Amino acid sequence: MYANPETLKDLCIHYIVDNIEQLYVEKQNSETDSLSFEPEYVFIDSNVYLPMEVSEIILTKLSIRNKLNDTIMSLFSHSNVYLRNVILPNTNKLTTRGLRTLKNHKLRELKVYGMNCTVNELVGSLGEWTTHNLESLFVSNSSFINNSHDLKFNVAVSLSKLKNLRSLDVSNTEFTTNNLIAIIEDLPNLESLDISNTKVDTLLPLKKKNQIKKLNVYNLMEPTMHLIAFSPLKSMTSLTHLDLSSEKYTNPFISFSCETLWLPFLTDPDWLPNLVSLDISGSENVGPNVMRDFLTSHKELRFLGLMHMDDCGLAMFTVPTHPLYNPNLEVSGIVTQEQLLTGLKRYIKRPTYIQKCLFHLFKWTEKYSSPKVDIIELIINAMNSLSDNFPVQMAATACLYNLTKSDLASKIHPCILAKVVEATLDAMEHFPNHSQLQKNTLLTLCSDRILQDVKMDKFRCAKLVLDSLNFFNDIVMNRMSVAICSILAAKISTFETSQLGSNPRYMSKLLSIVCEKLSTQTIDVTMKFTLSALWNLTDESPTTCKVFIDEGGLEIYMKILNTFIHDSTVETKVLGLVNNIAEVPHLRAMLFNNNIIPTLRRLLKSDQIDVSYFAAGIIAHLACEPGWNEYTVNCKDEVLVELRHAVKQWVPPEGEMVAYRSFQPFFGLLNSTDTPQVQLWAAWAILHVCTKNAKKYCEMLSKENGVAILQKIATDKSVDHEVCQLCYLILDMMSEFR
Repeated sequence: MYANPETLKDLCIHYIVDNIEQLYVEKQNSETDSLSFEPEYVFIDSNVYLPMEVSEIILTKLSIRNKLNDTIMSLFSHSNVYLRNVILPNTNKLTTRGLRTLKNHKLRELKVYGMNCTVNELVGSLGEWTTHNLESLFVSNSSFINNSHDLKFNVAVSLSKLKNLRSLDVSNTEFTTNNLIAIIEDLPNLESLDISNTKVDTLLPLKKKNQIKKLNVYNLMEPTMHLIAFSPLKSMTSLTHLDLSSEKYTNPFISFSCETLWLPFLTDPDWLPNLVSLDISGSENVGPNVMRDFLTSHKELRFLGLMHMDDCGLAMFTVPTHPLYNPNLEVSGIVTQEQLLTGLKRYIKRPTYIQKCLFHLFKWTEKYSSPKVDIIELIINAMNSLSDNFPVQMAATACLYNLTKSDLASKIHPCILAKVVEATLDAMEHFPNHSQLQKNTLLTLCSDRILQDVKMDKFRCAKLVLDSLNFFNDIVMNRMSVAICSILAAKISTFETSQLGSNPRYMSKLLSIVCEKLSTQTIDVTMKFTLSALWNLTDESPTTCKVFIDEGGLEIYMKILNTFIHDSTVETKVLGLVNNIAEVPHLRAMLFNNNIIPTLRRLLKSDQIDVSYFAAGIIAHLACEPGWNEYTVNCKDEVLVELRHAVKQWVPPEGEMVAYRSFQPFFGLLNSTDTPQVQLWAAWAILHVCTKNAKKYCEMLSKENGVAILQKIATDKSVDHEVCQLCYLILDMMSEFR
């Protein structure tokens, strides 16, 4: 069984998020509404009403997927959904117009990260009920400043209105000490405060807020701060959560510590007796004695942050038999796997800590023999949160490969692997010029399990892989790239293959690989995968076929056919692509110009049926060309006699020899009544694929009106008897299929 299949509810929500654009229309306003300058949008089903929990999840998922704009936000009006807790991790497509949708909802919690508008404008978008009753506001990575007001005014106007606020997060903003003084006076119910990475340089204003239970002051260790600045911490006895951590340096592998002015507090047994969580990561090492005394006097502690501190390796945190070891205490650090996973959970927005966790986790991932879906999801969350951080993406892609390689992928549910692929493609897209990261991603993607069974954006994947192939000239990367492309090119639409194959850069690179192998007369997996990729990219794509010819592909392929004689695998792949060109009437003259007929006559007699089959197919198409005698000295009648003889000698193979996207190229051949040998090949080919895969090809034949064509030929007394027989066999199969 797979690890962690998705619930039906999750699958339904994913579907809605994936297809949200197909679920709404512009509202037709009445004449009385004609003064409205902004179009309104509603669900196609006007009776739709989503429950609160589902509405909130969909809204958050849309935000995470960066699909939430003003239009889609307007669908979440009070008439369609009910919102109480709104979480929007990604708001870069939202403006105040979209946020005004929140006005009619009665919100208790609002988390909006990285807004384009100011916090003041956000608060102004809320309804009266929400303004008076909102309990939790998170505006991390947003701004209080606009071009017309100063910071103090904006904070005073916006936050002072929220009198019932109990939790406030202004981390990573311009929030200052003066702003802190103001909100302490204006928000009497405040119990949780996050002022991490702000301009606050003292905690003295908090001496009046003894009721605060949760305080985050990460990265506030400014040179101007002094011991008295932390003095309120001695008297804030209600605190259960305190974050004093620091991440001052960008290199995670250089040991650092900040001046820990509050270190003496740890030696006081009466300091913050109710603490459940304390993070002092990045501080000076405390040492075993102080740590022992602190733990002894804080029995209720359940989390201790010790990243970038040697203290995380103390025996009391790593050895279960140690007298002070507490299995209920989570510790972040780098010594044990548990510490690393705790770090990945806790520090999702801290690149230095995350990179260090991933670096050390990599060694653990090399040892896993069973699926670790929980770890995969932690890594993906970190990648999504820090998508523009190269060191994090580099380490994460290496870990993901270890966690999904070989047999591990077969035991992981496709929905989880789909998330792996999406995060991997995002990393490829963000950092196209970094060879090792690209190699990591290719290692992950070059998996039969992923390429065959996982739902993904195959076109996007193929394009990114071709970009990587074109940019780097690495033997291992080339092999993986062409292997991935050879599989994906057969799974995307002809429109998409044309977009890729018609790019001269891609075509030139693929042909250069073939040329290199040809020059050394080497047939290896890279050569075979490249030939397969080119074959699939030219399938039913006249544009790609033309680019192939323009880039010198035909001359190269003629040399291959005359160099690797009797290598049926290479011959089949080459002839398959040439057959794609032969299906395009205005390109057939190019085949004659390369004097291909003698080579085809030789290959028509091959003992390998697939080689003979494709050679016959090319001849059949060329025989429909009116100017045969003008292009070649080979007698057409003689070649057609050889064609009939070859087809009659074939014994159908056990497996499916070829795959077709459409039967359209065959219908013209079937109607070539003056060349029954051509009809014979086309009828044999259709019968072969219908016999091997009736469900796919009988359905395709029916949809493309092939039955009528076959019936017309089968009942025409002037048609060759053997052709009629094959047509009747196909029609009998169609009857059975129906």
